[in-house]
Amino acid sequence: MNCPRDWPEPIIRVQSLSDSGIHTIPERYVKPPEARPTALVSSLDDNANIPLIDLGGLHDDALRESTLRYVSDACREWGFFQVVNHGVRPELMDQAREVWREFFHEPMEVKQGYANSPTTYEGYGSRLGVEKGAILDWSDYYFLHYLPINLRDFNKWPSLPNSLREVIGEYSGQVVRLGGVLLKILSINLGLEQVFLQNAFGGDDVGACLRVNFYPKCPQPDLTLGLSPHSDPGGLTFLLPDQEVPGLQVRRGEGWITVKPAPHAFIVNIGDQIQVLSNAIYKSVEHRVIVNSGHERVSLAYFYNPKSDLLIQPAKELVKPDRPALYPAMTFDEYRLYIRTKGPKGKSQLGESLNSPK
Repeated sequence: MNCPRDWPEPIIRVQSLSDSGIHTIPERYVKPPEARPTALVSSLDDNANIPLIDLGGLHDDALRESTLRYVSDACREWGFFQVVNHGVRPELMDQAREVWREFFHEPMEVKQGYANSPTTYEGYGSRLGVEKGAILDWSDYYFLHYLPINLRDFNKWPSLPNSLREVIGEYSGQVVRLGGVLLKILSINLGLEQVFLQNAFGGDDVGACLRVNFYPKCPQPDLTLGLSPHSDPGGLTFLLPDQEVPGLQVRRGEGWITVKPAPHAFIVNIGDQIQVLSNAIYKSVEHRVIVNSGHERVSLAYFYNPKSDLLIQPAKELVKPDRPALYPAMTFDEYRLYIRTKGPKGKSQLGESLNSPK
């Protein structure tokens, strides 16, 4: 499957639409009735939230076992959880979010200098997938690579604001360290050697990339979404949410719950590659983003992924006579290319891509 070199239609920046003062959104952003934010209402009460876990318990002998259990339960039952006392400095988290907010408020000619294409997605973008005539999401974004080092190109990292490259470099290093910690925890909880998942990801040679999401004000938020329902194709995702404006919704049963971010917490979710490696003991969970008529929203999603050319398949230790391997082997590159071509397509993308001809 070859990825086109350019987008099928001229790119329109959603921020420009929002700033123009329009009162109705273009048809290209209007979701069908069954896919609108109000189509499915959760049966859970308004206080429902994903689990919140204090990772400080890992360093306390009296709390370590219970902390591991909380992570295990969250991976099995939710696919999502929040972590605090994770080792990333709170001040750095705030700085990382705000330098990107500043970037999205730079003049359009500055941002356009980093316009992206479907071949790598790296840079300033406004759509996912290359299907001509597709219904689009109400968001702009910036995507960049951190690891492997040979893909790290600082010329593709914005030079404005002046502090962005330094702040995001430090932030990236701390989030990648946290990714290694979480992989050890997941390996232990699966009954595997603690280095199993890290080795399956490529050891020190993993992939790490950042997608910064900018959701402008929307005059008709009930008709569209900032990001369509999907599960993340990679390994683990560390989301730094907007503390002031909720927007992430997680599938729970037949409905959705809106995640309420804890101060200076990361929202962590299981990606499709962990579902494959765990033979579906841990499941990646569908999620989406709603938008707001009164406030813009900025979030940073850091993806901690396997080395792109390694075969990913269920761990043999987790394949039993009564639980055969549920997925064939596939490289992350093959899987990611399918997702990038199709765009976000709900949870069904996992089965569709793994069963599609190569």
